[in-house]
Amino acid sequence: MRSLVAGTGSYAPEKILTNADLEKMVATNDQWIVERTGIKERHLAAPEQATSDLALVATQRALEMARLDPKDVELIVVGTVTPDYPFPSVATVLQGKLGNKKAFAFDVSAACAGSIYALAVADRFIVTGTVKNALVIGADTLSRITDWTDRNTCILFGDGAGAMVLRPTDDPRRGLVSTRLHADGAYVPILYQPGGGSRMPITEQVLRERKHYLFMKGAEVFKVAVRALEENCREVLAAEKLAPSDVTHVIAHQANKRILDATLQRLEIPASKCWMNLAKYGNTSAASVPMTLDEANRAGWFKPGDVILMMAIGGGMAWGAGILRW
Repeated sequence: MRSLVAGTGSYAPEKILTNADLEKMVATNDQWIVERTGIKERHLAAPEQATSDLALVATQRALEMARLDPKDVELIVVGTVTPDYPFPSVATVLQGKLGNKKAFAFDVSAACAGSIYALAVADRFIVTGTVKNALVIGADTLSRITDWTDRNTCILFGDGAGAMVLRPTDDPRRGLVSTRLHADGAYVPILYQPGGGSRMPITEQVLRERKHYLFMKGAEVFKVAVRALEENCREVLAAEKLAPSDVTHVIAHQANKRILDATLQRLEIPASKCWMNLAKYGNTSAASVPMTLDEANRAGWFKPGDVILMMAIGGGMAWGAGILRW
C-alpha cells in the first residue's frame, strides 16, 4: 500500500510586494534582487490573516479536488514555523475551522522542509492503515518574522499555504514510493529565529536588538543547501533504483534560483523539468513545495506514472527528499 495524492490546493494572499516596492524600503534594486535570487515579487498576508487562515483556503481547494468532505478528514499534519499561537497547533486551529471532530491534528517544525517532513509522517499513518485519508499542509507567514530593514533577508520571503490530500492506493505504478529526511543541528546558527522562545523570551532588549526576527547567513546556507540537496536526491533515487535521468518532473522548495540551478546542474537534470514559481512568490517556507505541486498539477503538468522528485531544505538545518509516482 502507498499514499496517493488525491487532491492539491494552494493559496497566496492578495497583497503583492514587488521589488520596486522594496526599493523604497531598503537600499536595494530590482536588478540586484533578480540576479541573486530570481525573485520579482512576493505575497504578504493581510493584518487580519494568520497562518491558519492561509492554510484554510489551500485546504478547501485540495479537499474539493479530492471530493472529500472536511468532516471526514482523519489526520491533519501542518508544517509551519509561524503558528497562530505558541500553542495550540495550527493543525488544531484548522481542524476547528473545518468543523471537523474526527481528525487528530498536530504541527511539524522543520522550517522550509516542513511540508516534506509532514508528508513523510502522514504517509506512515496511511501505509500502516491507521487512517484512510490525511491532510498534509505547508503554511507560513514569514512576513511576521522578517526584519523589513534588513535588505539581505527581507527580499527573500513571502507568505502562502499549500495542501495535499493523501489516500491509500494498491496501484504499484503510483503513489509516494520513498522519502528520506535529514537534519544537522550544527548548522542552527546560520538560519534561525533567535528571540521569542524559551531561550530568549521577548523583552524590550530583544525587541530593540531586533532578535525576534529571523537571522540568516546566506552564503553559508547556499553551500550547505546545494550539497545536502544533491546528496539527498541521489539517496532517494537510489532507494528506488532510479537515475536522475529517470525523473520526469522536479517539485522543489523555491528558496533561491541559484540554489535550484546549482542543485539541478549537479544532478544533471534539465531546468526545464523543474516547475519554477519563485519569481512571483519568493521563499514561502513550508508552503513552497505543496504550492508548487498544486500549481503544476492544475496546469496539467503531470501524467499517471510520472516520476516526480521532491526536495526541500530549511533552518535547523533540516532537509528531505521524496519520490512520488503520479
